[in-house]
Amino acid sequence: MAMARQVLCVCALLSVPLARSQPIRYSVAEEADSGSLVGNLAQDAALPPAQLSARRARLLAEDGRQHFRLDRASGRLVVADRLDREQLCAQSDTCTLAFELLLADPLQFFRVEVALHDINDHSPVFPAERVTLRILETSDPGSRFPLEGALDLDIGSNSVQAYSIFPKNQYFTVSYGSRITGKKSIELVLEKPLDREEQAEVDFSLIAVDGGSPPKSGTTQVHIVVLDVNDNAPIFTQEEYIGKVLENMPKGSVVLTVMATDRDTGINGDMSYEFSQVVSQSDSAFEIDSITGEIKLTKPLDFEAAGTHELSVRATDGGGLSAICKVLVEVLDVNDNAPELVVSSFSSPLPENSAPGTVVALFTVRDRDAGANGKVSCALDDQLVFSLRPAYKNYYELVTVSALDREETAQYIVTVTAADAGSPPLTSSHTFTVAISDINDNAPVFNQSSYTMYVRENNVPSVLVGAVSAADADVGLNAKVTYSLSAGQAAERPWCSCLSVNSESGQVFVLRALDYEQLRQSEVVVSASDAGSPPLRANVTVRLLVLDENDNAPLVLYPAPDSGPASSELVPVSAEAGYLVSKVVAVDADSGQNSWLSYHLLRATDPGLFAVAAQSGEVRLRRPVTDRDSVKHKLVVLVRDNGRPPLSATAALSALLLKDFSDLRQPHGSPATDDQPGSLTTYLILALVSVSLLFLASTAAFVARRLCKRKELKAAHGLDGADNLPSGLAEAAAAGTLPHPYCYEISLTTGSGNSEFKFLKPFGPGLTPQPWAMAGGPSEEQVFPCVPVPTEDVTPDDAGTVSAEQFNRLSFN
Repeated sequence: MAMARQVLCVCALLSVPLARSQPIRYSVAEEADSGSLVGNLAQDAALPPAQLSARRARLLAEDGRQHFRLDRASGRLVVADRLDREQLCAQSDTCTLAFELLLADPLQFFRVEVALHDINDHSPVFPAERVTLRILETSDPGSRFPLEGALDLDIGSNSVQAYSIFPKNQYFTVSYGSRITGKKSIELVLEKPLDREEQAEVDFSLIAVDGGSPPKSGTTQVHIVVLDVNDNAPIFTQEEYIGKVLENMPKGSVVLTVMATDRDTGINGDMSYEFSQVVSQSDSAFEIDSITGEIKLTKPLDFEAAGTHELSVRATDGGGLSAICKVLVEVLDVNDNAPELVVSSFSSPLPENSAPGTVVALFTVRDRDAGANGKVSCALDDQLVFSLRPAYKNYYELVTVSALDREETAQYIVTVTAADAGSPPLTSSHTFTVAISDINDNAPVFNQSSYTMYVRENNVPSVLVGAVSAADADVGLNAKVTYSLSAGQAAERPWCSCLSVNSESGQVFVLRALDYEQLRQSEVVVSASDAGSPPLRANVTVRLLVLDENDNAPLVLYPAPDSGPASSELVPVSAEAGYLVSKVVAVDADSGQNSWLSYHLLRATDPGLFAVAAQSGEVRLRRPVTDRDSVKHKLVVLVRDNGRPPLSATAALSALLLKDFSDLRQPHGSPATDDQPGSLTTYLILALVSVSLLFLASTAAFVARRLCKRKELKAAHGLDGADNLPSGLAEAAAAGTLPHPYCYEISLTTGSGNSEFKFLKPFGPGLTPQPWAMAGGPSEEQVFPCVPVPTEDVTPDDAGTVSAEQFNRLSFN
């Protein structure tokens, strides 16, 4: 089953068209300056430079270190930082830095490999500044004495190419060649037999030269001590020892044992072992027993850090002769590293309208172990929404497989588990928290299908009558609901512009005072809109009902409440109790109990004669008419509604009791005169006072003139004025008792717009009244307009005048 799964993964990886089959290769010399051009990556990848920025191109290295930088504007690949080949690749013959060029929208990969060329930036270095060799004087010419070669970190032609001796001498030459498994060694060759008695020591410099341009060199001092007698050097049982050790071996574990023999005996045959050179510079990880030659671990090894360790062991006998062998330690891998999951890109939050197949995350898995221990497989926990898809090599994509709905699930916890094929297998997991971002896919929903609100008429402007509320299942701006009155309104619905809705809270206000009698109800459509793009909306009908208040007093239709004189209702004196005299008709603009009217008799000339029906307003006789009843009656009917508080109006009626209708005539006056405003009467009184003052002034002047003429006549004729008077009047005048009564009759009609009064000239005993006075009134020509009518008698003085005090006491009808 596992093999079938691996075959499927390989097939899926080969079918992915996202990566280029062949990598793009470049080369660059080490130690290149930062910003040095490596190549035009956009051109070699056949990509327009503009796509690099548009598709968010970036470089992904397997080790996570960015050695190179991509200029998105030009597509040039340049060095990001100084590159040291020896630090990056050690002594490897080739040094290649690999990474991927990752493009998004759509996802695409390009494998890029940059070969790092070595330059001659290191000089050969000998392990020691001074080397001492002890050589028997009996050594034959042609004998070879191994030396520790110089170490040059460079490779190829830049490594050590030749050795030379300076100054040259007659005893030794240097030989540099391959003797052991293709590895070059350096040896001193004895050219002439030594003679300790002639020269006990030989000193010279050994120079190592590399093949760089210009070449670099290193020097060590060689000190030759000529020994006597010991003519056999140690010989190792093997020229090269190979040991294998598990990387999890503990400290102190024996790796292998080297052995050298010497045909000499005694002290010249005693062996001692030591490390002469540790090629891999891992001397701290090994130690050697100088007596037994056992090589042990000083610390656990790490296969992932170094797979092999190369050592050099020197065996020296008691006479100072030595031999060197190579020791190669191979580290065997164990499954001690769990897989690593490195996320390259992760998209969160994810829009809820993302289509199936949308890439959520891109990650790579790797295991530092080798072989089966480094083979990694990935799996998801139980998921119905996401799946894994191989992308390129060890890259995987986390993609959606079904539609998303934020309102149902706002966040997904996705766990990816990576397991290697070791025994036992090691696993690691990474959790992706995928937040689902909201899109505006839900319209607001009102909590009621319709709203009914109430307001009393004569309300205060901008009064709050209720509120609408809508909720949106989305979040953020997509859930922010604003309210407004809909522009569309059905023509058949009663509507007014008096309503307003708060855009934030949904509170509904009545902007002006309403009149129930003009508008009893109104319907508006309130729209709730969210702040999404595009916005979604919902409508609801709000019905406003106006409640009636008792703000209209009853209106009397009959009798008509106009300014003209009221008509009189004619009632025969023979009428019985219950006789219908009249009917007061009134209406009320309010409704309900505020419009229920009741009628009551407020005032009447004879309250016991008339009765008013409380419900119908009919005025009827309470009892039969008698001879004692007045002919003319005035009634005031109160019309009152049933509101709280109640409002009322009055209606004035006039009734005439007649024996028969033949003596009906219209009087000069009218009862309505008493009800007219007092302004016209005031004007008439002022006019009468003015005319009276003029009349008195004229009378006084006339009397004075007459007296003056009388005195002149008496003086001229010597006659007494009294002689010419009638006897009765003369006596009265002489006694000063001439009566001055005046008789007035006045009739004022304000409805007719003029004023009339009758003035009868004074008469007394012995005086004959005028014919029109005896007849009962003056003719039209004998009417004196605007003369005041005194209500008490005022007696003039002897001169026939009235004093001011007496005049001020006058009151006029």
